[in-house]
Amino acid sequence: MSVMQNHFDDLFFRVRDGLKLHGRVYRAPASRLRPVVCLPGLSRNCKDFHDLACYLSAAGAHARDVYVLDYRGRGQSEWDPDWKNYTVPTEALDVLDFLAFAGLDHVAIIGTSRGGLIATILAALQPASVGTIILNDIGPVIETDGLMRIAGYVGRIPLPRSWEEATALMRDINQRRFPNVRAEDWELLARQWYNEKNGKPAVSYDPKLKNTMSILDGPMPALWPQFEALKRVPVLVLRGENSDILSRATVEEMHRRHPALSDLEVPGEGHAPLLRDEWSMQAIASYLSTHDGTQPASHSAHAGSVSPRSLAQRVLAS
Repeated sequence: MSVMQNHFDDLFFRVRDGLKLHGRVYRAPASRLRPVVCLPGLSRNCKDFHDLACYLSAAGAHARDVYVLDYRGRGQSEWDPDWKNYTVPTEALDVLDFLAFAGLDHVAIIGTSRGGLIATILAALQPASVGTIILNDIGPVIETDGLMRIAGYVGRIPLPRSWEEATALMRDINQRRFPNVRAEDWELLARQWYNEKNGKPAVSYDPKLKNTMSILDGPMPALWPQFEALKRVPVLVLRGENSDILSRATVEEMHRRHPALSDLEVPGEGHAPLLRDEWSMQAIASYLSTHDGTQPASHSAHAGSVSPRSLAQRVLAS
């Protein structure tokens, strides 16, 4: 597991409610291939996609621009004064604002966990915004055991006092589901998880994010109606062999409902696959190249005068 040092540019933009959000762009000069937008997990940030973004933007004749976003309250984006805005519909609208800011459409989206849910909403809200989707360890049925595990640490773990403590914490939390991560790589993963301030770990997300984990109040509803929006675009599902969020049974049902869906199981990894190994990165690059010419099918529903926010909430509730 090596971290490549390709150049990227930070970018900042404001969304419709005035909050300033952060992202990165990894340029592939002169490339005319479909750009990629990477969307991280619930409490994660741009750094999770660094190796993959470097790989895709430097892939010779198949190189393409890659954009990676920090949601509101994560990474280098501003925190929302109202934690109730840390929702999938709001974050989907933020992504649409970014696409408008960057002048992008028909993009490929790689969505890890929550990022995959956001990609699903985008496919329903604005079909022309999405050309193909890669779901990293997420599907319409989210396993309760995995959600309980995540709810147990988001916003609840004390800030480590040193990078040594952060490294040990990262290893202790994840080693059982990621047995093949080398000892020297746990610090790299810790530095993805945390920001840095004065040479020490710093918080990388608003701790109030924990307030959104209302799943503990009841079972998470299956999102099969929302999954219907993905049938208009090519979809690749990556599942970690040791995942406690996405089951093999759910992947099989996704195949039944989306005949053109493809899937790959990432050996020796849990939720969510790190997308840093050569095999995974090659598979993603190949899939993107295969579907560069695909355009989304026409949207069968007419939104009329319904606002994007209302439609986003309706899509998630359906």
